[in-house]
Amino acid sequence: MAKVLILVGVILVVLGIIWSAFPEVFSWLGKLPGDIRYESGNTRVYFPIVTMIVISVVLSIVLNLFRR
Repeated sequence: MAKVLILVGVILVVLGIIWSAFPEVFSWLGKLPGDIRYESGNTRVYFPIVTMIVISVVLSIVLNLFRR
């Protein structure tokens, strides 16, 4: 279990470095069709429904590959 947590931590650090160095790589994140965005005056409401579904599917596939 400790090795998995270390691997997840390393992956998150690498993704954070990539995101900081190349922000345009993840510019699509949160702007997919189906994400609900409402802005009115000082009020902003945002529901990234499709983005969360995509992330969930990708993580499920990756985790199932590691389990085997």
